[in-house]
Amino acid sequence: MHIVDGALSNEVVIAGGILAAGGIAMGLRKMDMEKIPAAGMMSATFFVASLIHVPIGPSSVHLIMNGLAGLILGWMAFPALFVGLLLQALFFGYGGVTTLGVNTFTIAFPAVAMHYICRNGVQHSNKKLAMAWGALAGGGSIALTALTVSLALALTGEAFLPAAKLVVLAHTPVMVIEGFLCACAVGLIHRVKPELFNTFFKEKQVQHA
Repeated sequence: MHIVDGALSNEVVIAGGILAAGGIAMGLRKMDMEKIPAAGMMSATFFVASLIHVPIGPSSVHLIMNGLAGLILGWMAFPALFVGLLLQALFFGYGGVTTLGVNTFTIAFPAVAMHYICRNGVQHSNKKLAMAWGALAGGGSIALTALTVSLALALTGEAFLPAAKLVVLAHTPVMVIEGFLCACAVGLIHRVKPELFNTFFKEKQVQHA
């Protein structure tokens, strides 16, 4: 869901840059050496998943996997996804440099939101219920991303309202696909590395000890 250079007003670009900078700062504060490999893995997953995209007006349709990134990384999804977006803009021309802040926020903010909404659910002892929460995280993150991209376009001007509506409609199949993929990933993690999702709670216990 990359927005290209020149598609947004200066006010929206500046606001997006400020919000993204705040999210990246928060993510870096929560990052430590133990979490860097996971952040790198999710950044690479996003980079590869979103390479194949279909342009739609000032945006594009492609896989993102930000729901899974949010579940695993929380606020660290901001710097991880920012790196992926930066590399895509520099090497492949996807999105743009001036819209990098907006693109980061529209993809990373839904990831963080799904982290807080679904983090308890994906740790459920019942694997099927955990996978259902994973599906919600995957599909919900795409829905929120589509809505935030649409909002950015709508705030730029009425001329972009048709494109904003098209972004939401075009990503409906992507919501279903990403929900399925995220559910499968949660199921696999439950089987091979269930402790991956409860890092946050371990940190809280250490702080209160």
